[in-house]
Amino acid sequence: MEAWHRITTLSLLLQVGLLLLLLSAGSSGRPLEKCLGGNSCSPPRPPVVLIPGDLGNQLEAKLDKPSVVHYICYKKTDFFFTLWLNLELLVPVAIDCWIDNIRLIYNRTTHSTSSPPGVDIRVPGFGQTFPLEYLDPSKHSVGIYFFTIVQSLVDWGYTRDDDVRGAPYDWRKAPNENKEYFLALQKMIEEMSEKAGGPVVLIAHSMGNMYTLYFLNQQPQAWKDRYIKAFIALGAPWAGVAKTLRVVTSGDNNRIPVISPLKIRSQQRSAVSTTWLFPYAHSWPKDHVLVQTPTTNYTVLDYKRFYSDIGFEDGWLMRQDTEPLVADLRPPGVAVHCLYGSGVPTMEAFQYSDKFPDEEPTVVFGDGDGTVNLRSAIQCRRWVGKQKQPVTVKALPGNEHVDILLNVTTVSYIKTVLFSP
Repeated sequence: MEAWHRITTLSLLLQVGLLLLLLSAGSSGRPLEKCLGGNSCSPPRPPVVLIPGDLGNQLEAKLDKPSVVHYICYKKTDFFFTLWLNLELLVPVAIDCWIDNIRLIYNRTTHSTSSPPGVDIRVPGFGQTFPLEYLDPSKHSVGIYFFTIVQSLVDWGYTRDDDVRGAPYDWRKAPNENKEYFLALQKMIEEMSEKAGGPVVLIAHSMGNMYTLYFLNQQPQAWKDRYIKAFIALGAPWAGVAKTLRVVTSGDNNRIPVISPLKIRSQQRSAVSTTWLFPYAHSWPKDHVLVQTPTTNYTVLDYKRFYSDIGFEDGWLMRQDTEPLVADLRPPGVAVHCLYGSGVPTMEAFQYSDKFPDEEPTVVFGDGDGTVNLRSAIQCRRWVGKQKQPVTVKALPGNEHVDILLNVTTVSYIKTVLFSP
């Protein structure tokens, strides 16, 4: 009887001790760091941070302008309004107002850009998912972006703006002008990781991958080991994209017939990120003609002359400012999952007549996802064996650049990464 009493008491003490341990872990907001048997445990699901691409999140503006380009344009507003994406602003005449508001002005002395006088632009919703789920706040299907992935995460048990959060930024600029953004991103990752008790998974799309690579290259390895579980790269333009040359040369209306490419060209040239994404010599053949005219062929070695010939010399300065940011494609130092589309006709060269640059070119197509050329998308392969962390490269044949975010294969792959040990 006495032995039974001792066993019962010991069992009770063990149960109480385990309960106190559980309560202690819960009160700190962190799950248990150890499993039975002394093995480390990861949280049941890692927090997720989404980094959008070029044009990939909403922008808002507030006006108090000294003058306007057209009498129908607002000169002053008492509130911030949606500048991108607002379909009502992208119609004839109204688009003149939009272009004047969203353009940037490059300062050759400071090598930085600013908005026109009286235009205040902000990025709404840092840390939230709404600015990149739908680019159009009215949630028109034309503006759907990260919604499918976010909703899938929610279906798996995640909570918007808690353990899945967005990291929108001013995509008109390159990383050298977004230093505050990276500080905010670092802080958010640390806070999410500490709350969850485990590292974060970064999911980026398009140019957001270049931003993410730049960010990770700035972090000490010890920080990455502690805070980052994996980096899922979707449709990354690691070596730039040929399409950007057309954008800067003659404008690109993205197949919206009511918009004149030449009209929108001035705004597109002013976005430093466009020049940043020009094809890079480390991956494009030196003899590959990107732009051809009756008198001149332009390759990756001819950008200075190209910018001069199209009458946009600020572009050459922008390129010099931004080219070194990730040009060495230094491995990110975290586990990488690189997914890209292929088998979709993708612009890789442009042929102009003697009306260059003020005309629509004849387009030469190659392989890619419709935006990112295949030779650029596959550059993540160079990291295999160059870092201790694993690098997985996966082609998704037939996947278009934005549709990769809607693909069931992409979504299921993300789930596998999130819920793997």
